[in-house]
Amino acid sequence: MITIRSKREIDCLRRSNQIVASVFREIKKMVRPGITTKELDREVERLIKAHAGIPAFKGYRPLGYQSEFPASMCISVNEEVVHGIPGPRKLKEGDIVSLDVGVLLDGYYGDAAITLAVGTVSEEAKRLLEITEKALYVGIEKAKLGNRLSDISHAIQAYAEENGFSVVRDFVGHGIGKSLHEDPQIPNFGPPHQGPRLQQGMIFALEPMVNAGTWQVTRLRDEWTVVTADGKLSAHFEHSIALTDGDPEILSME
Repeated sequence: MITIRSKREIDCLRRSNQIVASVFREIKKMVRPGITTKELDREVERLIKAHAGIPAFKGYRPLGYQSEFPASMCISVNEEVVHGIPGPRKLKEGDIVSLDVGVLLDGYYGDAAITLAVGTVSEEAKRLLEITEKALYVGIEKAKLGNRLSDISHAIQAYAEENGFSVVRDFVGHGIGKSLHEDPQIPNFGPPHQGPRLQQGMIFALEPMVNAGTWQVTRLRDEWTVVTADGKLSAHFEHSIALTDGDPEILSME
C-alpha cells in the first residue's frame, strides 16, 4: 500500500533530506585521489550527527540478509553498482565513486545518492555520469499527478538506453517515509502507463543505476557489494521527491 503523507509529514521528510543534501555539499570537497573510503564514511557519520540525525544505513539489515550494514554510507567505486562497504581502499585518479547517504530524523527518513569523478576521468566515465544524472531528472519530470508509476520507470530506461547505456534491473527505487524502504517499488525500466495513478502526498526515492555495459549484476561474498557482471563502470544518482499539486519537489536538494 502506498502511504499518502500530510503536509506536516512532508515537512519532516524535507528536514531529514536537507541533512542529506548538506552532507553531500561537504563530502564532495573531500573526494580526491589518496583518500580512503573509510575516511569519507567517518566524516559522513560526524556530519549527520552534527545535525542531530541518525545514520540510516548503519546497522540496517533487509529481509533475507544475514548481516547488518556496517557503515554510515554506501561507497561504490567503478564497477561497484551499489552497497559498497567503506574500508581501507584509497580512491585513485580516474576512479568514479558513488556515494549513497541515508538519514533518520524525528522518525522520518532522507535518502539520496551521487556519483563523482575522482580527478580526471575517461570520456566514457564523464558521459556515464552525465547520462545517469540526467536520467534521474527525466524520471522526476514524469512524477506528476495523473501519470502512472511506470511512466517514471519507462522514461528513465528510454533515456539511458537511447544514449547507449543499460539500467540495472535487480535494484529499484522505492517509497520512503517512516521506513527507509516503503511501497511502491519503482523499477528503472518497463513499459509506460502501468501501475497506480500518481497522487499528491506520495513520496518517492528515485534512483537510476546505469551501467556502461550489460545491465546484469552480481553480489560479492561480503553479501552487500553489488558489481556489474562484466566489470564495466556503473553510476548511481538518487533524490527523494514529494508529489505536489504542481511540479514534484526534490526534497534532497538544497
